[in-house]
Amino acid sequence: MYKPSCIEVLRLPLSNRRRPRPVEPWSQRMLGAADAASQWALAIVALFLVALLSSAPAVARQDVAPVRQAVEEFLRVQTRGLPGAASFTVGSIDPQNNLQPCPALDAFLPPGARPWGRTTVGVRCLVEGGWSLYVPVTVKVMGDFLVSARPLAQGQIVGADDVARQNGDLAELPAGILTDPAQAVGKTVSMGVASGRPLRSDMLRQPLFVQQGQSVKVLSRGTGFQVATDGRALNNAASGQVAQVRTANGQTVSGIARSNGVVEVTY
Repeated sequence: MYKPSCIEVLRLPLSNRRRPRPVEPWSQRMLGAADAASQWALAIVALFLVALLSSAPAVARQDVAPVRQAVEEFLRVQTRGLPGAASFTVGSIDPQNNLQPCPALDAFLPPGARPWGRTTVGVRCLVEGGWSLYVPVTVKVMGDFLVSARPLAQGQIVGADDVARQNGDLAELPAGILTDPAQAVGKTVSMGVASGRPLRSDMLRQPLFVQQGQSVKVLSRGTGFQVATDGRALNNAASGQVAQVRTANGQTVSGIARSNGVVEVTY
């Protein structure tokens, strides 16, 4: 086989000459091998995890639908007697709970909670070894409530023109809010009230039918008899409250305060 001499090779065009293969540095070859090995290791770990998860037993969890249904039925009963139109929304229940499925659920109000506004309803499992969880709910009660139609002075007797109605969410108002004029008219203002303020039961009190030191008539009643005598009241008393009276002969008796300064004693 003919081999060209060195001089002939040098005379060849550059395009016909053999070019030496570039030699990769040792560090690059090592990095490439390490990268391939790490990719194989990650693939093996991923296959192991998939096999482990597929072989793990399924965890039984409490379905949230029966829990939500128990809360809704409970709130329908609790809001039935509230003044106004009640509506409610039930908050989220974690579907990934670790609770065992329960065939008997019971909803309840936690101690101190009330069935309106932003509150919480508890749900307990009634079977042995059961569990309890708490669900956030929001209850709105739209209805009329009373406000002062004009400034009310302390000691003033409330008249029909002193109150007005407004409509709103009763659940957002303070406790003891008044919703009917009959709850306010005829009562005494216990503290000064500005115009337009919602009226609460603690702002008013029953008018005093008997005042301490007042001369009263004691009406004693029993089977087949009725006796009236004079006396002096020892305490203040509104309608239906107990009043103590010292009679003219020095005896102290207790009776029920009535209108027109009468204290009724029943035997």
